[in-house]
Amino acid sequence: MLAYTLLILLAGGLQALAAHVKITWDIGYLNISRDGLSTWQAIGANGQLPIPPIYVTQGDILELTAINHLDKPVTLHTHGLFQRNSSYYDGAGMVTECGIPPGSQFTYIIETRNQSGTHWVHSHYGPEAIDGLRAALVIRDLDPKLLDEYDEDVLLTLEDWGQEPSNAMLERMKTTSLGRHPNYPTVLINGINANLSQPIRFLPGRRYRLRVVSMSFTYWFKVRLPGHAMQVIEADGIHSRPSAVDGLDLCPGQRYSVIITARESLEFNYALNVTFHSNFLARKPGLNPRYHHVPIVYRKDAPVKTFPLIEDHEVKWADEYAMEPQDKQMLLEPVDQHIVLNVKAPNRNTSISAHAYGDYAYAPVPVPPLYTALTTGDMALSPSVYAPQLNAIILKHNHIVELELRNSFAPIMHTYHSHGHAFQVVETGPVNSNSSIPVKRFTGRQPMRRDTITLAAGQYVRVRIKADNPGVWYQHCHQEQHNLSGMAFTFIEAPDVMQQTLRVPQEMLEFCRILGHPTQGNSAGHFGSDMTGIDLPLAINGTANSITGT
Repeated sequence: MLAYTLLILLAGGLQALAAHVKITWDIGYLNISRDGLSTWQAIGANGQLPIPPIYVTQGDILELTAINHLDKPVTLHTHGLFQRNSSYYDGAGMVTECGIPPGSQFTYIIETRNQSGTHWVHSHYGPEAIDGLRAALVIRDLDPKLLDEYDEDVLLTLEDWGQEPSNAMLERMKTTSLGRHPNYPTVLINGINANLSQPIRFLPGRRYRLRVVSMSFTYWFKVRLPGHAMQVIEADGIHSRPSAVDGLDLCPGQRYSVIITARESLEFNYALNVTFHSNFLARKPGLNPRYHHVPIVYRKDAPVKTFPLIEDHEVKWADEYAMEPQDKQMLLEPVDQHIVLNVKAPNRNTSISAHAYGDYAYAPVPVPPLYTALTTGDMALSPSVYAPQLNAIILKHNHIVELELRNSFAPIMHTYHSHGHAFQVVETGPVNSNSSIPVKRFTGRQPMRRDTITLAAGQYVRVRIKADNPGVWYQHCHQEQHNLSGMAFTFIEAPDVMQQTLRVPQEMLEFCRILGHPTQGNSAGHFGSDMTGIDLPLAINGTANSITGT
């Protein structure tokens, strides 16, 4: 159900046009076959899957109402939006809220004054998003210079879709070597089986902004359109200086916009190539990698243009680290706090399936850490009020923080997604100094900002943020089986400022009471460092982490 209300706002004697976009998701279970291969109980909204994309214009206020008809709590996270001054609307279950109880509803208020670009919305409570609760979110730009660069918007969503519900899939993965899936997922393009992809119509000479959203929770996708030039202009909602590429390689959660100018001739149609791939699934012809094609139609009866096959290394893929932001934001410096976190994973000979960025596998606790930060006074600046399994890192207001993530656990690639921030990517290189992998530094210019990156096997990446968004922000691997098994940590950002500026809606606190969770005190609901009642954290062996600076 969609309802749109347009409000006319008067400011400073000038008439300005803004909109309150009201969207309701009536969330419930659906027995459905999205891929035409298997039918199982998925989660949709308003009785449908896929859930239609949400479109708003920069400056609009999105009022997204979730009505929960599941038998468990639900939350909604707007992936890529910073929720400045409203951390409680971030939608991270048992981090910034307890969740919407079954039979209840709640409206998230999403401000878009300072953001635009390509994003998405998904549940952030358990594995609900894997089961279908996800949709693209496009915030149209107001900048006339950017609007002059293209004539039409085209949205391309990419999803992985399992052959069984998420709970069964995740349980099965615990018993397989290195988490390899026993069943290869189906690829969905714009919500349907990729083998049935609907054509995209091109008109000669017209300029198209292709928005590509990886709504995947495990796998990578490559996108190419042979015979056409691509200019990258956006990554993860951050406008970039135009850069020519042959194709895109997206990890779970990433987004790009590229400008594609249609050819002048109607002689041929073309094929947009989409490749599903994973380095942690066994290679199997027809399954990994898997190749799909979206028809690009110039003329209904035209033949499809063919091109010689080329190797991946011959393709100029967009470099997710090395782009430059359009706004030319300079390198954040000097650094006040250095954090080094090592990816940790179970020994393949053990039955433990946990992964970690911190010293412990992340696990939820009775009191969401946002509420701990808001209710423990000066103690909120002390790690002692946050349970060890939160892997809580306290950041001081406006400090420049450099985070180094190190992935020595070959051959598994991981991802890093930051809530509340787009980080500057300042350096990548090998974990092992004897490696032939080159070190790449981006500190001599304006580093690209984004909110989701690949952490390649055997490599490290350094990123920087300015701690200017008081709140509690979940940081995690966006491969959902790793996130759910503990590969996450939390930034407790400026808790002293938080206490003066954030006011959690009373309705959210009432939801916690209904679900049996305290809303005050340390992680256990006590005051001081008494953690009685909390399960012992699961420690993950590995290289020690470090935090220096204050």
